[in-house]
Amino acid sequence: MRIAVEVASRATCLRRHVGAVLVKDNRILSTGYNGSPLGMPHCTEVGCLIVKREDEDGSTKEHCIRTVHAEENAILHAAKHGVSTEGSTLYVTAGPPCVACAKNLINAGIKRIIYSGNYPGEHAVRFLKEANIELVSADPSILKSKHTDELCF
Repeated sequence: MRIAVEVASRATCLRRHVGAVLVKDNRILSTGYNGSPLGMPHCTEVGCLIVKREDEDGSTKEHCIRTVHAEENAILHAAKHGVSTEGSTLYVTAGPPCVACAKNLINAGIKRIIYSGNYPGEHAVRFLKEANIELVSADPSILKSKHTDELCF
């Protein structure tokens, strides 16, 4: 999880820094952080692209649609380099994942997700449980930087 925290430091989202690490057999397969698609301007350069969207609970919230989520980027990076994610564990500094990421993680064959946070995603959690993916909530103190008392995201 500490590696996921370091990966999150590379995020180019102005609203939240999230890092993800895919691991199998104690080996890192891939990492990802939230940021813009390759070759496109980042939020740090041109600002967020905010739209209003209805969340699962029916409330309306503002979301940046420029950013690719850290979980997605970890899966896509593995795919780009021909690395199988089947049976792997995802460590992510936020979570549980949103419903879109949950569906991608299911299809990527991830079997365990260790996350920190409390993202309100009841449908995502239900989908992950139906797919027999183990969800583990990590102690949030693990996200504290070794160098300061501040949270890393």
